[in-house]
This record gives sequence, structure tokens and C-alpha cells, in this order.
Amino acid sequence: MNTIQKLNHWADTHNSVWIDFIRFALGIFILIKGIIFATDLEALNTIVMKSKFDFVAAGLVHYVVFAHLVGGLLIAIGLVTRVAVLFQLPILLGAVIFINADKGFFAVNSELSVSVVVLALLIFFLFYGSGKYSIDEYMRTHKFY
Repeated sequence: MNTIQKLNHWADTHNSVWIDFIRFALGIFILIKGIIFATDLEALNTIVMKSKFDFVAAGLVHYVVFAHLVGGLLIAIGLVTRVAVLFQLPILLGAVIFINADKGFFAVNSELSVSVVVLALLIFFLFYGSGKYSIDEYMRTHKFY
């Protein structure tokens, strides 16, 4: 039994509705952050202008927006959750280390605590998987032929 199968077996035997609710809420939160980030043109311009490498910064901005929009939706519905989480991890690690760390954990309007909680939840769902109430589980338990 490989590692993924062991993790799926553990998740199947330790499932709970509230964990699926947390996965759904996490996905919706990431999706909303993607929408906010995509619609805040001033923040996007500031990030690109501060960078010494305009092309790289513009590419990263597009990656973050796309990963949040698509990944948030996939996490919320429980479809290829682990893959969607893998695309979110570099973004949240960057947010914790580079963006929010200089402001401090208890500073006014600091998103460091939110970023740390979201990062911890992403790591949890990377190991736990989609859960019982997800499209992944539905596809695993139903035959489509």
C-alpha cells in the first residue's frame, strides 16, 4: 500500500462533516481572495512597479490570481483537492515569509495570522484529502460506464 492509499484509508476511517465544511470554507475563502486580488488594479500595479523584474512580477500576479480562482473552486467542491492545494502552497508560503512577516503577527491590519491559518489548513488537506462529501469521493465510489 503506497502512501497516498494509506492517507486515503486513514481519511476514510476518520471522516467528519465538519472537516468537509472547513474544506469548503477554505476553498471559498481562497476563491474570494482571488477575486479581490484580481479586481484591485492599484495593488497589482504597485507589486509590478516595485519589482525589478517587471515580467516576472506580472507572471507571478497572473499565477496567483489564476491559482486562487481555480484552486479555490476545486478545493471547495473537493475535486483534485491535493493538486489544487499543491498550487496554493507556494503562494501562501510567499505570503507568510515575504509579504506579511515584516508587519508582525499582532500588527493592525496584519494578515499574517490569516495566512498562517490558511497555510496550516492547506497542509492538513494535502495529507487528509478531499473528505467524504466531495466530488473526488463521489467519483471514487460510483462507476461511470
